[in-house]
Amino acid sequence: MIEKIRNIFSIPELRNRILFTLGILIIVRIGAHIPIPGVDGEALGAAIQNFQNTLFGLYDLFAGGAFKKATLFALGIMPYISASIIIQLMGAVVPYFQRLQKEGEAGRKKITQITRYGTVLIGTMQAYGVTIFLESMTANIGGGIAHVIPHPGLMFKFTAIVSLVTGVILMMWLGERITERGLGNGISLIIMIGIVSRFPNVVLSEINYIQEGIRGILAEVILIALMFVIVGFVVLLTQGTRKIPVQYAKRVVGRKVYGGQSTHIPLKVNTAGVMPIIFAQSIMFIPSTIATFFSNSDFMQSVMRWFSFDHPFYWIVFGSMIVFFTYFYTAIAFDPVQVSTTMKQQGGFIPGVRPGKKTAEFIDNILTRVTLPGSFSLAFVAIFPYILMNAMDIGYDLASFFGGTSLLIIVGVALDTLQQMESHLMMRHYDGFLTKGKIRGRKRM
Repeated sequence: MIEKIRNIFSIPELRNRILFTLGILIIVRIGAHIPIPGVDGEALGAAIQNFQNTLFGLYDLFAGGAFKKATLFALGIMPYISASIIIQLMGAVVPYFQRLQKEGEAGRKKITQITRYGTVLIGTMQAYGVTIFLESMTANIGGGIAHVIPHPGLMFKFTAIVSLVTGVILMMWLGERITERGLGNGISLIIMIGIVSRFPNVVLSEINYIQEGIRGILAEVILIALMFVIVGFVVLLTQGTRKIPVQYAKRVVGRKVYGGQSTHIPLKVNTAGVMPIIFAQSIMFIPSTIATFFSNSDFMQSVMRWFSFDHPFYWIVFGSMIVFFTYFYTAIAFDPVQVSTTMKQQGGFIPGVRPGKKTAEFIDNILTRVTLPGSFSLAFVAIFPYILMNAMDIGYDLASFFGGTSLLIIVGVALDTLQQMESHLMMRHYDGFLTKGKIRGRKRM
């Protein structure tokens, strides 16, 4: 391992990319601690405790803790992700976006430009909503009522909206710079570093629990072993693929023969990635979020109990929605008809299957069967932290690293970054991190 790390920093281009990425991520974390003007930090910290298990808590997860502090990067990168998802969904139903997707590089540039405009629009609407939300918040400090925004009004709204939208645009730009000049997907890395930033506090809390005798060393060892097992399971879920063999017919053009090679179509067990959990979690948090605004209603409080993390009803509904959204998002992200059409145009075929409609039906049938265990595994990974919270009496911050959105994002982004690092090492004939044994010719310069 030490030799492989030395190989990384012996390649100037790879070293520069890593250092550039780390520099950008440090800037992102600094921005997550710069508060917007006009906010009482003490009152905000006391008031935000009531919203941890709501939709605002989920938003704060993706913002890397910046939302609950009302900082410059409080909106995080979520407006950009929301705009990207909307554009992707529209690409499946709106002819204009379908044409852009088929226009190659020019179409991608146009889609990127529209996504940026959409990011500013969504960011502005969310920033306005955040200002209204902050102005309505109060906290009980020292026996008195303190307002989170001591001086609300038009001036606060204007400065807050400008600050928050500027933060969104800056984060979007920083993410694009990482993708272009750094290592890995910039947007994904920004989300991941925000999630990982909570881990040191979790470790310190566990050390305090051991020192105070609240939790024994054996329990901590069991938790560490369980974390290794669940991380390995998530890696298998992320990397698992079903390969469909494809054969390309030979074509004679002049004196040259083209085609004739064999390849495959990799169908991932988890094609939808982390999106089904995000969609399902967003919907599941809506009842709890509404209930926080009706604290005096007995009916809303009973609804809140049914939709709490420790209730089996929440687990069943949450898991069912994840299975549904896995199939829904897979159907949008992977189009068997388009794949079969492209194969037919390029002279490719699946052995034993007629080209065209039969090929599309064959691929769709396999994709449906492969997605079923993938969706159930995804539901298990999402629900497991809540089961662990009940079984071992641990907090949500620690349990979130044993599954759910946090772990899937961390594993997926880490694997993607390692694969890019691997490609740089292999290009220069170094052994990488993701291979076993030596491939002939890789070590010789």
